[in-house]
Amino acid sequence: MLRRLVAALALVLAAAHAHTAVVAAELPGRFDTAQPPMDRWTEDRVLALDPANISAADVRDVLAYAPAPRIITLQGSVALITMEPFAEYLAAMGYPESRLKDPRDGSLSQGSFADSAQLAGTVAWYYETEGMMPMLIGHSQGGMLAIKVLHEFAGAFHAAIPVWNPVTGQSEQRTTIIDPLTGLERPVIGLKLPYVAAMATGKLPRVLLGQWEILGKLRTIPDTVEDFTGFSIAWDLIAGTLPGSEKYHAAGSAHVRNVELPAETSHIAMPRTRYLAANPVTRAWIDSYDPASPVAAPPAGPGIDASNIVHAADIWYSVKKHWCLGAQRLISSRRAAIAAKGGAG
Repeated sequence: MLRRLVAALALVLAAAHAHTAVVAAELPGRFDTAQPPMDRWTEDRVLALDPANISAADVRDVLAYAPAPRIITLQGSVALITMEPFAEYLAAMGYPESRLKDPRDGSLSQGSFADSAQLAGTVAWYYETEGMMPMLIGHSQGGMLAIKVLHEFAGAFHAAIPVWNPVTGQSEQRTTIIDPLTGLERPVIGLKLPYVAAMATGKLPRVLLGQWEILGKLRTIPDTVEDFTGFSIAWDLIAGTLPGSEKYHAAGSAHVRNVELPAETSHIAMPRTRYLAANPVTRAWIDSYDPASPVAAPPAGPGIDASNIVHAADIWYSVKKHWCLGAQRLISSRRAAIAAKGGAG
């Protein structure tokens, strides 16, 4: 039975790679879902990392050679304010740019008026194809869409969710995937993301835009994410977030954090962070940031703009953590499959 399971998993992965290779030929220079190969020495170095304490050297010398989860950045409702600068910041800090780009058009920012079930189906496709569960980072309405995806996975809106291929832009007419870590078929419903962040996502715009379906669920985070961080700005009139506003809370097992940013933080300018990676002073502060430890005052002085440094540092910390955890899970799964195959003869 075990031998048949391993053989079936190998056939599924081979078929998936063959299909994506054909599509890649149709989209030259854009399509990239292949994870980098690793030798045993590199795998051992990744497994030795402490996910909660990833240094700049760990990113540069170890994680840079490891697989990385797809990160989908979701912009707000105003098309001119995209998440491209934030994605560029993550790339400048060391995250693989190929894992930030849309495989179809190469964009670094996705719209937030998308269908949440389709986005959930896209997340499932990435997980099955790349072997690592994506992360979602949303600004303003983009944060709402990210949270709605979590409720989609919890089954709040549909009994089943079709897998959506982001390369072809079409549904695959199935509601199950082959879990890349277990080799078993499973429904899209019930998938759990490693990390989701929502920046300046408020209830007032949901009322103004008539988004009633998510309004009552916006501050409740279901069990379909491991770590969730919600960033709010004191006196954010665009989001309608005032002192005493409802905080994000877990419906069950999700680890939920609320981070309140200073009132002078600009709702519109929150994605503007790429400059932080270019300045040695702000970059050093970000590299040393740990939400579990007392946080030093942001750097100040001539030529230093630290207005967006807190949420930028906090998100980078979580991205590094779940990059490491995702790579470790993938390596452990591959080794277990190889051991099982050898043990089965």
